Amino acid sequence: MDLQFTAEVIEWRGPAPFYYAVVPNDEADLIAEVAQSIIYWGCVPTMATIGHHTYRTAMFPKLGTYRVPIRKNVREDLGIGVGDRIEVSLFLDV
Repeated sequence: MDLQFTAEVIEWRGPAPFYYAVVPNDEADLIAEVAQSIIYWGCVPTMATIGHHTYRTAMFPKLGTYRVPIRKNVREDLGIGVGDRIEVSLFLDV
């Protein structure tokens, strides 16, 4: 399954800050339909593309949608910050 969408960037502060793209509700509903067949330890494995960066990651469900981790090198290279709206492509191998 290939999905493309615009997502807002949020920050979660733990021991170190983490940045995520929040999957919009319509796309989250599509992911939920297939997630049970590919879920691993509560996370959904995916290939994410943001800008010219493509990387393997795992998104997790939160508050009725999913959070896609944004790697530090991707964020820094593209100048992505909290509150930005970014284009995200996901590939889920279902």
